[in-house]
Amino acid sequence: MSILSCIEIEPATAADSCVIWLHGLGASGHDFEPVVPELRLPADSAVRFVFPHAPSIPVTVNGGMVMPAWYDILDIALERRVDKDQLRRSAAAVQALIDREIERGVDSRRIVIAGFSQGGAVGYEAALSFEHPLGGLLALSTYFATADSVALADANRHLPVHVFHGSRDPMVP
Repeated sequence: MSILSCIEIEPATAADSCVIWLHGLGASGHDFEPVVPELRLPADSAVRFVFPHAPSIPVTVNGGMVMPAWYDILDIALERRVDKDQLRRSAAAVQALIDREIERGVDSRRIVIAGFSQGGAVGYEAALSFEHPLGGLLALSTYFATADSVALADANRHLPVHVFHGSRDPMVP
């Protein structure tokens, strides 16, 4: 599998941890890049930030318009009918990024997946089905599109998951 195109922000020292942050529908890896300086991490922190770009695909709920998307959304109703095969392929691409971080010397338990909206749905699938223990999952204004079908890995059965969602989100109630 080819590695997703990404923006990477390297620490001043060799990375010993990583955050892989997934954007939402119609956005790009640049979407959350400005968050890094706002975190005000210590200068000697060794956190690499990876912001992948979703491929551009037609999105049914947007009239078939081609845009950056992790998967097709077939229906915008509360239950969100989505193309779960595409979602799983995107999750596998994220898992390839996790594998690359491990190959770079980052312990899997020091890798956190963060995702916003569509990226969060992919994050749930990628993190919870990954075969090695991860450090955590951050889910922002999202939904668990594969909750009924995710192949939960034993290694991440007790993964810390932090969910944050606004009370007035018009797109993802």
